[in-house]
Amino acid sequence: MRTFLLTFLGGLAALVVFFIFLPLVLIMSFLPSGEAPQAREAVLEVDLRQMWPDQPAADPINAAFSNGSFVEVLLRLDAAVGDPGVKGVFVRSAEMNIGSSRAEELRDAFLRLRAAGKFVVAHSQGFIASGPSAYRAISAADEIWIQPGSPFEAPGITFETMFLGGLMDKLKVTPEIEQFYEFKSAADVYKREGYTPAAETAMRELATSVWAHSVTDIAADRKMAPDALRALLEASPYDAARAVELKLADRLGYPEEAADAAIARVAEGRGHLLAIADYAPNPKSGKAVIAIVGGEGDIVTGGGGPADFLSIGTPMFASDRVAADILAAANDKAVNAIVFRVDSGGGSAIASDQIWNAVAKARAAGKKVVVSMGSAAASGGYYVSANADKIIATRSTITGSIGVFGGKFAIADALGEFGIHPDSVSVGGAFASAYSTEKLTPVQREKLVASLKGTYDRFTGLVAEGRGLPLAKVQEIARGRVWSGEDALKLGLVDRTGDLIVAIEEAAALAGFKPEDGYQLRMQIHKTTPLDLIFGAMASAPGAGVSQQQLAQGLAGVVGKDRAATLLRQWMQAGESPAPRAWMAPVSER
Repeated sequence: MRTFLLTFLGGLAALVVFFIFLPLVLIMSFLPSGEAPQAREAVLEVDLRQMWPDQPAADPINAAFSNGSFVEVLLRLDAAVGDPGVKGVFVRSAEMNIGSSRAEELRDAFLRLRAAGKFVVAHSQGFIASGPSAYRAISAADEIWIQPGSPFEAPGITFETMFLGGLMDKLKVTPEIEQFYEFKSAADVYKREGYTPAAETAMRELATSVWAHSVTDIAADRKMAPDALRALLEASPYDAARAVELKLADRLGYPEEAADAAIARVAEGRGHLLAIADYAPNPKSGKAVIAIVGGEGDIVTGGGGPADFLSIGTPMFASDRVAADILAAANDKAVNAIVFRVDSGGGSAIASDQIWNAVAKARAAGKKVVVSMGSAAASGGYYVSANADKIIATRSTITGSIGVFGGKFAIADALGEFGIHPDSVSVGGAFASAYSTEKLTPVQREKLVASLKGTYDRFTGLVAEGRGLPLAKVQEIARGRVWSGEDALKLGLVDRTGDLIVAIEEAAALAGFKPEDGYQLRMQIHKTTPLDLIFGAMASAPGAGVSQQQLAQGLAGVVGKDRAATLLRQWMQAGESPAPRAWMAPVSER
């Protein structure tokens, strides 16, 4: 009965998808987009309260309702630098933390605009329960407005990690996880109730580094001595009026008043607001082409979330897709260089290695590859970056975390609390039952450690090779430790600090472009089609029966995909050994 019900529900879901969702997707995907307005006497409006993904959406659903991505915002702001139709920018500040690396890239963009003679006016409705990143993002503005009565809170940096060791104890779940080495705190999340001394040291030094150059940047923008600015921020919160008195902001006022003041800066009252998402800059000219390839989120094997209807909206750094994008750019004779945008705290070591190999093949094909690190490019995020010609990180990027962990959760005791008692029969050696619900035996643990050590040795060896560093030095600075981009530069893990635009300029220089020749930028993104989404929905529908899977397989053949085979393979592997993880601990910045 249960099987019948699940199959019925799966079939019903497929019908809903076909007769409701499919027409909607197809209609949206084929609707004409219309001409975007050209900038004339324009004041670009940038709303930093939006939660942009780092990179453009690959699936049509997210793309249809998206206001763009952070990368697109950076590229449009850079295009505005040389656009005579753009007179300035009006910024709606975020109230809460947006991340120090993202703040740094926005600040760099606003500084370029001001250097080109454009104005930047920012308005804040207060800074609430956060560190300095929201304030730092707008500190380079010509004028900062703040709403009367709103709070100004921009104290120091806090990194927080949720530790689940106590919960695991209560549930009688034993994390059988091994890690390399003492700084690899991702595994500690499940085993402990707080940071180890080594991990606490690393996190404190990371926070100190990010806080120091946050203060330096804001002090330079507000024309204060760094020590004086630091004292003011550390003594916050203030109310808005007091913030203006202390010269942390320039004027009190409401959003529409600040917007009117920005528009009034355009001569003869001809200015008008133009949303950054609607701004269509003239494309760069020149025969040379730089392809921008991106990966965001958890690094996983396969094609990633967008092909699966149930995971729409979740950024996935999918190895098949990202590697294919890199190789497509490498094999395109029109492409002269590749900028690889990485924004990930890591994931599967196997998936990371696949992407590393794609970068190696791109370089072997004669293409220069420059990595632009986003908010994080750590663990697996560093793995995929290590083989590039050049690595560019912001000073605030969280990177490094060169290490691995792996294992399982032994849940037999937890199941026993509910009267569930697993039993198993295993043949083929001592490790055959390593990933059962029981705890590891000493022999199994020894084999697990040896396997993870092999992955760690490969990781550090590839870093040494890619960065041209002695292996002994890499082993010293690795051990799972995170670094700020600024500290990574001193250690030789990155080549230069800077934002996405700096990475593009670096790629152009490596490819031998002359500034006067110009070059074109091309977003190299594997777009998911509406049929991909429909197919993913069918193949992953609850209770999908064999006939339904066969139907989905047939549809995949029509559109040239083999998603059903992939899903079946993943289901069959669900009980097998999980791959080693190259991941940093989940950390929230406040």
